[in-house]
Amino acid sequence: MSTTTIRMPEALRARVAAAAKRAGTTAHGFILEAIAEKAAQEELRAEFDAVAEARFAGIVASGKTVPWAEMRGYLEARLAGKSTKRPQARKTAR
Repeated sequence: MSTTTIRMPEALRARVAAAAKRAGTTAHGFILEAIAEKAAQEELRAEFDAVAEARFAGIVASGKTVPWAEMRGYLEARLAGKSTKRPQARKTAR
């Protein structure tokens, strides 16, 4: 396992120590957990961005979308438990 040194202001160091104590862990463990959480968040964000880019590429390639007013009505009906027909995607006006 490699070692990394981080420099932090004394006030932040005190906050980390206090938070670690409240969490029932060491400052080292607390910092490792924080770094792992941040890395996981960034990985999820990258996955989200990739899905969004792929979906947008599909819209650009097909030129078809569902108008928001129709989709919103459909979603509201579904939430209300009503049986409703799914709106169909169509070419957008240029």
